Amino acid sequence: MLFSPSAQAETYRITGKATFADRSPVMLDYVYVQCIPGDFACYQFRGAQSITDTYGYYSIVIDLTEEEDELDILLNLRGENFTHTIDIQAHRDSPNNQMTQDIQLEQNPPPSGVFFGFGCFIVLFTLVFVSVLMRTGRMLSTKQGRMEFMGMKQARMLECPTCKEMVAQHELVMHLIVEHDMEAFEAGELAGKVMRRTWSEEE
Repeated sequence: MLFSPSAQAETYRITGKATFADRSPVMLDYVYVQCIPGDFACYQFRGAQSITDTYGYYSIVIDLTEEEDELDILLNLRGENFTHTIDIQAHRDSPNNQMTQDIQLEQNPPPSGVFFGFGCFIVLFTLVFVSVLMRTGRMLSTKQGRMEFMGMKQARMLECPTCKEMVAQHELVMHLIVEHDMEAFEAGELAGKVMRRTWSEEE
């Protein structure tokens, strides 16, 4: 009885550098093996993958036999396909037992998240700065606003419960003592009631 020798599988390595259209490296992205539609001989390799390093280099390893020699497979990166024709003899003759295929995409790199975030920060800062300038301008357009800007805020005016005259808050106790002959304790208690009433109205 005669036996035909089984095909011996061997390792086939594809390496290269992946770059964008502007030649900047494609960092930390997956290179996949895909197949031409209807090419069933390729399906066993479909899904093999490699992630690029920070310099854009990738390395895909598949196991194949002589039967897959000259088979076309697709290297897919970010939706773009690149044909690779398996050449077993060239792989064997290569000094490092690997086939080199660099990939250059037609697309440009996406906007960097860092620069995008920084741009948003600049826009937000500009809007806040303009808002503060406008608010400050409105404040400085009035005498009261200029006084508040210099730290001289206008005193709150309270109505005297006895004579209904408007008196500055910090002068109400003295007004009750001098104008209405109240004892200091009584004047302080009455002024406190007036101030508490304004607090409750604000709430």
